[in-house]
Formats: sequence, structure tokens, C-alpha cells
Amino acid sequence: MILNSKTAILLFVAAVVSCTAHPSAEPLVVIVSPSARPESVALNTSATPQSARDQFWLARPAVQGSVTIARAPSDAVKVAFNGAPVPVSADGFFLIGFDRDAENSASLVAYRADGTQVGQYVPVRPGNWAIQHVNANPFGGAKTSEEFQARRGPELARINAARAKDHDSGGWRQDFIWPLTGRISGRFGAQRIYNGTPGSYHSGLDIAMPTGTAFVAPADGIVTLAAKQPFTLEGHLLMIDHGMGLNSAFLHCSELLVEEGQMVRQGQVIGRVGATGRASGPHLHWGMKWRAARVDPLALLPAQ
Repeated sequence: MILNSKTAILLFVAAVVSCTAHPSAEPLVVIVSPSARPESVALNTSATPQSARDQFWLARPAVQGSVTIARAPSDAVKVAFNGAPVPVSADGFFLIGFDRDAENSASLVAYRADGTQVGQYVPVRPGNWAIQHVNANPFGGAKTSEEFQARRGPELARINAARAKDHDSGGWRQDFIWPLTGRISGRFGAQRIYNGTPGSYHSGLDIAMPTGTAFVAPADGIVTLAAKQPFTLEGHLLMIDHGMGLNSAFLHCSELLVEEGQMVRQGQVIGRVGATGRASGPHLHWGMKWRAARVDPLALLPAQ
């Protein structure tokens, strides 16, 4: 490819810098001129971490079902991800997530005070999803389809209201920890087959442990929902807002040890494992979302 002064493309692959973001190899950020097409971009591995403040920086590669901390150019006054504005911290960091079924590329744009822009195409790698067979009551805690439908509407309303809350929590910047360790009995993204009937994909990480086993907060946050009366599918459900649009949901609990509105700290005991709702046995289902995107908790965790 031959470049001239009119069509020159600025190529940049940022190295991992020391910050509060969870470290990862192969950070991939491709900066292009506003008129350049994504398919015309090649990679330049000569960039240094120090040059990242002139452009965007990502802590880890973009993969379907992942979330990453990013950093904006130092002179950016606002940032848009796939055309939607995202909040940016005072030191330039922000969060972006990629749904399990995300497209193969995404866009970032930084707007400067002088009206100029820095545009970026982010290649999104495909996930690797399994198929899993599950024997469980399709209606969970409800006995019939009619009972399930009657209860499900109000439950979903509470879940959506909890996800709509936006607290100024710094948990999103922490290195996440395991809420508990144990056998992984279900992985995020797997296509579920319930009693021989195809269902939706699995939206979280399952950790099998005996009923009553305590689990802790993986990062700081604010409790946005604590269902003391079990929901049909989720059972006793606990939701935590980690800030910047990132939240955790813990399902099937036997007991919740925190209240709505309470601030929790990383490592604090917040509940106990159970099998309430639609569950084939005692386990902790941990689901995460960034805004509307479902993401894999395993992508944020160290090896168990």
C-alpha cells in the first residue's frame, strides 16, 4: 500500500501501560483518518505507550463478550463509541463493552475543543461458544406457563430499573477478583438446550458450590437490586453497579447479606450460594452487562 500526504493513515498499536486497568497482552488500537476505510488499514507495532495520550489506548483486545478500559486523547472533550456518547473520567479513562453477538468492528471518536476529531476502528474478534444441555424446569420458580407470565413482567421491570441506575462507583477501574472459587459448571455464551428444547445462550458464568457457601463482591459498587422474594428464573437475585455502565448480577442465591442502596467493597461477603429460581443444582450464576451488552465475567478475572 502506497500512502501520500493526502491519504496518509495514522496506524497505532498501543502497548500496555501501568494503570489501574486489568493488564492484558496484545492491546489493539487502530487509529485512522476520518476518510480512511477500515479495510485499508495495516498495523504499525512501533508505537510506544507514551504516544497513547495523543490517540486512543485500549487495555486489551476487543473480543465478543468482553469489556475493556480505554483511554482518550489528552485533548478530547468528549468521546463516542459506535455513535453513542460515553462518560470519561478526569484522567481520560472510560469503559467500553462488546456484546456476545457484537459486529466484527466498532468505532471510537474523540472530539477536540477546536472541532477536529480523532476516529478509530476497533476490530472485534469472534468468541468461541459451546453447546450445553441442561435439565431444569423451564418456568423456574413458577409451576405453570400462566403463572410464569404473570410474575415475569414485574420482575423484568425491577431488573431494568436496577440496570438503569448510574452511580459514581470506582469498581470498574479495579482488577476484579473471583466472588468464590469452585468448579465452573457453565460458561458465558454457550447455547443452552433445556430438556431437549433450544433456549437462549447462557448469559453468565456458573460456579458450582454447596448451598450456603459465601461469596464476595468482585469489585466495589452499589447494590441496585436485592430480591428478598425469589424471582421465577433468577431466584434470590443480587445486582451491583460498578460504575461507568458496568454491573454484576448474582443469581440463585440462598441468602442475600446486603441491602439495596448499600455500598459494598471488593472482597466483602455479600451473599450465599443456592439453587433458587431455575437451577439444576446449587451454584452461583454471575452475569455482567456493560450498558445493553452482555459480557463475560471470566474475561476480567485472573486464572483460578
